[in-house]
Amino acid sequence: MARAFPAARIEHGLDRLHARVRANLVLRRFTVCTRILLAIGFIAPALVKIQGERFTRINIDHPIGFFFEAMYRTGAYWNFIGWAQLIGAILLLHPRTATLGALVFFPIILNIFAITVSMHFTGTWVVTGLMLLACTYLLCWDYDRFKPLLWPPPAPAEATGVPPRARVLERVAYTVLTVSGLCVVLATRGYFPGRWVPACLAAGLAGGVCLLAAMVMEMRGRRTVAREPVAG
Repeated sequence: MARAFPAARIEHGLDRLHARVRANLVLRRFTVCTRILLAIGFIAPALVKIQGERFTRINIDHPIGFFFEAMYRTGAYWNFIGWAQLIGAILLLHPRTATLGALVFFPIILNIFAITVSMHFTGTWVVTGLMLLACTYLLCWDYDRFKPLLWPPPAPAEATGVPPRARVLERVAYTVLTVSGLCVVLATRGYFPGRWVPACLAAGLAGGVCLLAAMVMEMRGRRTVAREPVAG
């Protein structure tokens, strides 16, 4: 089945835009400089955490000082953050691993930006926001590597013998299992009345039966196709 026209149009437009951006010599050098600056900006704080030193000397009476002191006293977690920053910086400096470095950096800098905003760091949120924007730019620069996640290729047009109703039944089973399992967990946390648990468990059992039925239907369909003679 052909891909929907609006989606194909958006995909084609993004492909053309990405190709034009990657072909720009100025932007190519700007990208390399961005990677270097991000790496430099994270190496020094990373070494501080790896060596087990405090990141700031703000008094613990201040919320910011108290926050950093609490993170510092976690010990191993403080070192882990430092190693994650250092590894991300090293990956970002090598062309072959730059995409992986940007992926490592993105959740780190997003978390740092959220902290600076929520704790009202004076002016720091501007710097961390620019770093977050730079990391987002690097991810967009490698759009072609993430494209399969956004625009999955169409399934090959080959006869698998799987009945359409088996696919529908399988999707229904997964939906029922997800909803029932979530309801049971939320009920144990007090978000739903406990009397709902037996009904949720029964629904989950029904979903499991539907999943097994879909598997049996698919296996039978594939066997039927395998026994059919090949034309030509």
